[in-house]
Amino acid sequence: MKKLFYIATALLAFSCARQAPDVDMAGLLAEMTDRSAAYTFPSIEYRQMQVSSYDRRTVSPDEPGWWANDDGSGYERLDTIAGRLEKVMMDVTGPGAVTRIWMTTKEKFGTMRIYLDGARKPQVVIPAYDMKRFPLEVPGCLSLTHTHYAEAMDGVGGNSFFLPIPFAKGCKITFEEPDITVKIPRYYHIGYRMYPEGTVVKSFSLAEAKKLLPQAQAAAEALENPADAEGTQNSVVDDLAPGKELVLALAADDSKIDELRIKVSGFPEDGYGHAMSSLILKASFDGVAMVEAPLSDFSGGGFGAPATEGWWLSSDGAGNVVCRFPMPFRHEAKVALVNKGCKTVNAVLQAVTSPCDWGDNTLYFHTGWKQEDGIPVSPDYDSDDNLDWNFATIRGRGKYVGDLLTLNNHAIDWYGEGDEKIFVDGETFPSHMGTGTEDYFNCSWAPVVPFLTPYGGAPRADSPTSHGYNSFLRTRVLDDIPFKECFRFDLEMLSWHHGTVDYAATSFWYGDVDASYCNVDDIQLQ
Repeated sequence: MKKLFYIATALLAFSCARQAPDVDMAGLLAEMTDRSAAYTFPSIEYRQMQVSSYDRRTVSPDEPGWWANDDGSGYERLDTIAGRLEKVMMDVTGPGAVTRIWMTTKEKFGTMRIYLDGARKPQVVIPAYDMKRFPLEVPGCLSLTHTHYAEAMDGVGGNSFFLPIPFAKGCKITFEEPDITVKIPRYYHIGYRMYPEGTVVKSFSLAEAKKLLPQAQAAAEALENPADAEGTQNSVVDDLAPGKELVLALAADDSKIDELRIKVSGFPEDGYGHAMSSLILKASFDGVAMVEAPLSDFSGGGFGAPATEGWWLSSDGAGNVVCRFPMPFRHEAKVALVNKGCKTVNAVLQAVTSPCDWGDNTLYFHTGWKQEDGIPVSPDYDSDDNLDWNFATIRGRGKYVGDLLTLNNHAIDWYGEGDEKIFVDGETFPSHMGTGTEDYFNCSWAPVVPFLTPYGGAPRADSPTSHGYNSFLRTRVLDDIPFKECFRFDLEMLSWHHGTVDYAATSFWYGDVDASYCNVDDIQLQ
């Protein structure tokens, strides 16, 4: 009898061990501040995707409506649930996790509901089109309001929400209008991961989320106040004359740069912006060039190199830049600062290094940069000759972790009506279809005023009309985008009035040694 008892106990323990979740809320919160997750291709592979309120006339580049712009009207379908009419914003089946909810509206009245795992009753009820009314005190930067946010229910409201919501079998998110016959713009993005079938996910519950609030608070505080890296200090310093370069060479097996600091001084009082744009940061790892961008753009600020303050990038707007994207290398790394300007500056390169546990899923850090002047923008949203401007194209295996758009707007006012279209691994329709340029960068309602968050922001906006210089930065944590073969990011060139813009795009990503930043024509859609 005792033997049978021990066997039964062992089988029960084995069964419980087998059912231990591969993914749960605690693990996702931990991942948010685990910098090693950025450079590791996920061992449990997932697809990062997005549903949004984009204009449903957008079907194919070969059909009318590809640039349709009624982006506050879209939703999946209208369901009748318990006698209520509910707009279905998202409905997916399988194991996954919601990683980002962005939304805004001009009136918040109504009821939002989140149904998990096919449940008939919602696990979460929000009495408004407003994530600040989430039935839990979500800490700090895990739930942000946009710069224009009004508390009143009849006021404009915009939020970016990053508390992860895992689900085992599926997720449906709906919104019930106060009056379905009245059209009120409802803009939203819901970013989510889908894991392979068989992945064991512990679904979100409000009860568990309350227990995990201390961990969520710690994650928010870490994102808002990133700690300095600890490790071996490496540095070089010198006066950098025009045409010269300062090189920091590192040699170590299975290592990584945890933090890169660049300090520039000695530029003329009125020459800071020009100096930062004229200094080109380059980096190669194990003999392969992988990073090249103006220091102004690598800093996350763009034209004029304004101050930034985030989880991955910081700059004081006076010549001091900190990059916290880890940079692994097997044997050697070389970081160089090249002066392509006309004035001598003093430059310091500092790298904090530590050992790196290399494996098949370890990826190298890459930065791609491109610029184009005189790009036409158009307010003719139904025209068949509008432009999708290619922001970035990457070939190979990797993860997309952030980007900067910096520009000079020659049009008289708003230039950013265009949606992002992100195609992963040869998709014919983008798995990320957006609702507007400022929406992609976690704000809403143009014109945009400067703001900063741990995930980026708008470091520069010179004019209330949006004319002139502007910059947008977005860095990703749980919403990074893995790809196995290729990645393509296009941005619609739509505006309020005809004109032109000068765009410069910086893309931060991780990839295998043979992955490359390439021309859009090198990638064919399937």
